[in-house]
Amino acid sequence: MIYRRKTYIIATSFVEEFNALFNDILLPSQLKYGSRLIGRWHTPIDDETSEIFAMWEYDTFEQYEDIEKKIKSDTEHVKRVQARFDQIGRHRYEEVFRDEIRQVFFTSTVDRDQTILK
Repeated sequence: MIYRRKTYIIATSFVEEFNALFNDILLPSQLKYGSRLIGRWHTPIDDETSEIFAMWEYDTFEQYEDIEKKIKSDTEHVKRVQARFDQIGRHRYEEVFRDEIRQVFFTSTVDRDQTILK
């Protein structure tokens, strides 16, 4: 198994809209193609900035790459994302994303059967 942590640093004022985008559009497409979400969390950094991160599990790095390829080639998914970006206002993204989107891949040091993921 491999795990991916994807992290966003965003304006706190954008958290509700960003969560809606994730839950309405991004998550269903990830699940459709086989991604396994462990969880997604939000923590305020200060009054104006928040961190949101998600943890995902994949069998292999190749599986992750295959899923990402399928999502990016899913024209209906791309249309839904673009429509939401237009609805939110593309100009806002420069205002609300405070840092680059980061992702890190790692492996567990504990057998999966010894965790709540078993």
